[in-house]
Amino acid sequence: MEVGEPDFPTPEPIIQAGMQALQQGHIQYTPALGIPALREAISRWYATRYHVEVPAERIAVTVGGSGALLLALGVLLSPGDEVLMSDPSYPCNRHFVRALEGRATLIPTSAQSDYQLTAAMVEEHWSPATAAVMLASPSNPTGTMISDLAMRALAATTHARGGRLIVDEIYHGLTYGCEAQTALAISDEIFVLNSFSKYFQMTGWRIGWLVVPPAYIREVEKLAQHLFISPPYLAQHAALAAFRPETLLITEARRAEFQRRRDFLLPALTQLGLAVPVTPVGAFYLYADCSRFSNDSFAFAEEVLYQAGVALTPGRDFGQHLPERHLRVTYTTSMENLREGVARLQRFLQR
Repeated sequence: MEVGEPDFPTPEPIIQAGMQALQQGHIQYTPALGIPALREAISRWYATRYHVEVPAERIAVTVGGSGALLLALGVLLSPGDEVLMSDPSYPCNRHFVRALEGRATLIPTSAQSDYQLTAAMVEEHWSPATAAVMLASPSNPTGTMISDLAMRALAATTHARGGRLIVDEIYHGLTYGCEAQTALAISDEIFVLNSFSKYFQMTGWRIGWLVVPPAYIREVEKLAQHLFISPPYLAQHAALAAFRPETLLITEARRAEFQRRRDFLLPALTQLGLAVPVTPVGAFYLYADCSRFSNDSFAFAEEVLYQAGVALTPGRDFGQHLPERHLRVTYTTSMENLREGVARLQRFLQR
């Protein structure tokens, strides 16, 4: 109950498309920003899914969502530049900033703001070194989203101060009871990254994309050429099948299954005394408070692992704000496994 990876296999239409590309035998470099057919397919996805026009030339196909973030940060940061991000947040975000000789400033958040940044927080923590603000909606590790109104306020605040907004939309598609709207509906000046990993269950294919503000397209292309040469040929041709109707029938059924798991696990953890103050509306995570049982979530998770055989992720992976109180619990496993995990936790906690 700790891995942030869908337990479902890649949908069969995508696998078949990959096999067909492999059988054709032309496994080679592609343009640095991806094959035109996939960039155009992603552009159509924005038009049909979000009713937002995103020209294909602004779309860079990348080596996973991580490659997209590295490109965005690479064209924005100079040594010493600062990126504001929420605490808790996905750990690789701050590590990428450090790798580029920048500085990640983690802003403490709480259930009161759904563990998300607000425009007021950005105003308070802005400094002369701030170059960008990074958001994730839905987020890892909390599964919470930023409302359209709040996103507009964050974009206005960031752009008014001369900074850039980077929005991680990797968990789009995996939302429950609501539909996520892309930040691209607000402005063409926002960097938006996404991936085929989560909703389309293509984690090992390592394929994602970055939507780039017009002024940065050539700079992103040059950086991609130097860092990656190109995204994987095979994965790009497989990803062309991700948007087919038969594939979407599969992914939507799996989204419903994730919701069913969330709706089981959330009250089950609460009944055990692991409080989840904000109901996640996306991704596949619950950010649970374990302070009723321990003041050290790392030691608690280790004890649960060895004594109950249940794997949970301690809060210190995700930041510095009260990490000792929190655990990330995932529902990327079967209902049978979730029920067994809850039963083991119950026996452990009642000892």
